[in-house]
Amino acid sequence: MKKPVFLITTLLIFLLPNTLKAQFESVRDSVVQLYGIVMTADSLVGIPSVSIVVKGQNRGTITNNQGVFSIVVLKGDIVEFTHVTYQSKIITVPKNLEGNQYSIVQLLIEDTVYLPATIIKRRPTAAQFARDFANAKIDDDDLETARKNTSIAARRALLKSTPHDGLEASNIQLRTIATKAYYAGQTPPQNIFNPAAWGEFIQAWKRGDFKKKN
Repeated sequence: MKKPVFLITTLLIFLLPNTLKAQFESVRDSVVQLYGIVMTADSLVGIPSVSIVVKGQNRGTITNNQGVFSIVVLKGDIVEFTHVTYQSKIITVPKNLEGNQYSIVQLLIEDTVYLPATIIKRRPTAAQFARDFANAKIDDDDLETARKNTSIAARRALLKSTPHDGLEASNIQLRTIATKAYYAGQTPPQNIFNPAAWGEFIQAWKRGDFKKKN
């Protein structure tokens, strides 16, 4: 039983290096350095900040200030050139490329966007302009929205309608228990003789907190 195992081991020792070497040579032969320059098609000026992405993979680069780029790709990869002001361009690295370097001069065409025509007309009279200007409705900005949301009336309404969470309910219960324990065996103070409580009661009465809500 030991002889077949020895033969298999010997074959693997001699065959594996050759197989790995062949695979390494194949991978090394398929790696290509893609480099070049991206320019405008009309004036042949280098375009900076062009995104160069290998399709289907998380690899890419951008051009420098002169439009020059360099990226490592594989033979047969699809490479896309994109820019916000130019039409996208897609190229394919040739599979039968000889060598491991591929240089290109990629031209991009400016992407023109046509907006619909807008006709600006003035108001017929100054009085009509003043009327429309005074009655124009302007949406609240972030500061005005925050001011309305944090007003006294809005906060008071939220306090009445928003239920207590678990932490607040626990704190209220603990304070109630602590107050009862503190005044155990004696008469607790009455707020009827507390001037601060009377002041708060008068303010609440003026606000209308005791009115019936429909």
